[in-house]
Amino acid sequence: MNQLTEATMVEQVVTNETGSQSIEVENLVIDFALDNALFNRQYMRALNGVSFSIKAGEAMALVGESGSGKSTCARTLCRLYKPTDGVLKLNGRDINASASKITQTELAKQIQMIFQDPFGSLNPVHTIRHQMYRPIRIHMPELKGDAIEDYMLGILERVGLSPAKQTAAKFPHELSGGQRQRVAIARALATGAKFILADEPISMLDVSIRLGILNLMADMKEEGIGFLYITHDIATARYFAERTGVMYVGHMVEWGNSDSVTQNPQHPYTQLLISAVPEVGRQRGSATVDGKKSRIPLWKPDSKGCPFAARCPKVTDQCHTEMPSVTQVAEDHFVRCFAL
Repeated sequence: MNQLTEATMVEQVVTNETGSQSIEVENLVIDFALDNALFNRQYMRALNGVSFSIKAGEAMALVGESGSGKSTCARTLCRLYKPTDGVLKLNGRDINASASKITQTELAKQIQMIFQDPFGSLNPVHTIRHQMYRPIRIHMPELKGDAIEDYMLGILERVGLSPAKQTAAKFPHELSGGQRQRVAIARALATGAKFILADEPISMLDVSIRLGILNLMADMKEEGIGFLYITHDIATARYFAERTGVMYVGHMVEWGNSDSVTQNPQHPYTQLLISAVPEVGRQRGSATVDGKKSRIPLWKPDSKGCPFAARCPKVTDQCHTEMPSVTQVAEDHFVRCFAL
């Protein structure tokens, strides 16, 4: 196991072999105000020093409990949130740099988001055709007349909504949950996006159709589309994503190759997540200390120590005062923990 400096950690976590068609997140920090005070305003730190990269044709999964900062990462990449610190790059260009500003339209053409609720993300008063036409007109201005219709029907067929013409004429309430999520995916594809931020895309779907959506996204990966896959389910992260990052209270506590992270978890939090996955004949684990459940802490800019200290079964005095450094445990497997 090798101890890494912060500079080396960023270099290891943010890898960009191709130099193009990539998203890079470097030391991302997000603070949200807790009050409206004019002076001495209090803040919570939603993300603290998060770094990862996504290449075209590959997927990065972010796993963790609600409130761990997974969706905040995605929304910051869409510029729905402004970072407090850190750098976000799309194909080598700083997304937020004023010198080479990427317009919101240009960003939306490259990066699209799929939300958790497929019904809430579609306008219930418009047909699927109307909802597909809008992004096509904005991002594919070279298409005119019948070419728009042909392109739209082709995208619907591509995501398995056949017959496409009948689907296009329907309203969202006339479709099943799985079909609505396929429409959301089709609408993202219609812009020509190279990266899709999938925020819990299967959690609200029946178990019987989740695999179909995951396989559809896997096919899209083979066509060169990169994914940020956000999920509570570490099993689907391993199935779909090449790399996995485990997040807790805005910190990435373990990350690397998905097989290595899930088959050989090193951080106590990752171990507890995996032990909580139902399995016949195995007792489920729980995040407890001395038999008592602990609350997820509210992290602030001046908070110290390891964020998991209050719930960790391996906690020491050092964990309450110092942030663990990064340890490399395998070729592509990194952990923040003093217990290693």
